[in-house]
Amino acid sequence: MPGVQFARSHLFMAAREGKGPGVVIFGAPLDVTTSFRPGTRMGPRAIRDYSWALETYSLDMGRDLEKVVFYDAGDLDLAPGEIEGALSAIRHASAAVLAAGGIPLMLGGEHLSTLGAVEAVFERHQSLAVVHLDAHADMRLHYMGQKLSHAGVMRQVSALVGRENVFSVGVRSASSDEIEYAASPEANFRPGSLRHLGDVAQEVRERPVYLTIDMDVVDPAYAPGTGAPEPGGPAASELLEALLSLEGSNIVAADVMEVAPPYDPSGITALLAAKVVRQLIMLMAPGE
Repeated sequence: MPGVQFARSHLFMAAREGKGPGVVIFGAPLDVTTSFRPGTRMGPRAIRDYSWALETYSLDMGRDLEKVVFYDAGDLDLAPGEIEGALSAIRHASAAVLAAGGIPLMLGGEHLSTLGAVEAVFERHQSLAVVHLDAHADMRLHYMGQKLSHAGVMRQVSALVGRENVFSVGVRSASSDEIEYAASPEANFRPGSLRHLGDVAQEVRERPVYLTIDMDVVDPAYAPGTGAPEPGGPAASELLEALLSLEGSNIVAADVMEVAPPYDPSGITALLAAKVVRQLIMLMAPGE
């Protein structure tokens, strides 16, 4: 993609190197505003590494990665500590994938990265619905003096696409101010169970969808390697089952965020994230 600089990295299993008119994976190793446990910059590499433990065939989806079209462009080369520059690079990369006829699938990295990608996708799809799976509302106006933060990314996304076009599912942690904002009549806030994702899928069936998944939506017993683990969430199998409800949706871009490998020596968080990525590819990718 002209004008976009990527660092060298391993490929996600069975991916072709480069770009094309299918799903295009790229990593965004942003790790600047993480407020509790840093380390998400290592997430994209870990997801790729653990993807090789999986089969290319999915029993749930009935598809094989070797028969779908997807590419791995590597990781964006982001300057450490540079928030605005990182978001600009993410926005540029996402726009370049879309311009080439591809479907962006970003690996994070902290959740603030989602803002840059949504900005690029919204420019192309004005009727965009953003479906947000997360343990946290991420709707703070400011956090620790910062407006641009992983804790406020969905507040920024809501300001861009409209509060009524953001569908938050699985949230089990929020401040009182966030709840007040999210519980407004025009909002689509579905806290608690991931079973709500099926209802959301029906509501956005005819619309272009940006799907963002923070891996801390899963209980830390199944995904301990995240920047802000929150007890009391669903099992890994519940997340994978819930995602099946999106089959047939027009997912025009997606991301899988907040894998922090230093806090999970077993690698089960990265492995689960890799399986989520495999499922997303099959949901989004055209057949050959």
